[in-house]
Amino acid sequence: MAVALKPIGIVHSCFKEKFGIPRQAGLVREARATLELLPPFDRPEAVRGLESFSHIWVVFIFHANCRKSWKPTVRPPRLGGNRRMGVFASRAGFRPNPLGISAVELAGLGFPDNRVLLDIRGGDFLDGTPVVDIKPYLPYADSRPAACAGYAPAPTDVRLPVIFSPPAQAACRRHRPADGTDLQALITALLQADPRPAYHCKSPGGRVYGFRIFDLDVHWRLQEAAIVVEAVVTAPAEGRDPARRPEV
Repeated sequence: MAVALKPIGIVHSCFKEKFGIPRQAGLVREARATLELLPPFDRPEAVRGLESFSHIWVVFIFHANCRKSWKPTVRPPRLGGNRRMGVFASRAGFRPNPLGISAVELAGLGFPDNRVLLDIRGGDFLDGTPVVDIKPYLPYADSRPAACAGYAPAPTDVRLPVIFSPPAQAACRRHRPADGTDLQALITALLQADPRPAYHCKSPGGRVYGFRIFDLDVHWRLQEAAIVVEAVVTAPAEGRDPARRPEV
């Protein structure tokens, strides 16, 4: 029996395009987002008791990856984009059913103006992501410290020093996100998680990359043994295609 999924909420996130989003949830706690429940699910009693949980599972739709067809194999970025793995042996967004699941920190619940808002941290959601379910995270059942992670045993971060040019540092002080995010700390954490494709990680530095958070474009490059943020500038009003990996 086929069941049509209906979004119960939407994520308001700082990530305006896919490049730059952490590869997995929980890697960048500085990434804050708001999950807003949609009618008719926006009732306070629907989340009664959820405040006692520190983390939740969010089941969502990869809305920027929807395709009419699917392929049985994908090229995981962490394998350099050259090796194929089965789609069900990956967490790629291009799937027969474009569903994802992320464990995130629940930092609070709010009910302003008859709305139901969940303050979440450590998410990996593109802005506007439709949510189809929320479940409490149960450490005794959901955590498996001894589990084998196959070809993805550890994060692919580089943990290099992140240096801000004086103009970029001044821009971080000047632009203050409404949710109170420390912009410089967020950019630092995102870059230390290394958003580059794996096949770029072996190439020499100097190439300039860009990603968008909030209404800002962040321009950066790998230079010797550090990541240098060259500019943090207001994004063009016309925007960019969120499905395109931006480079400047």
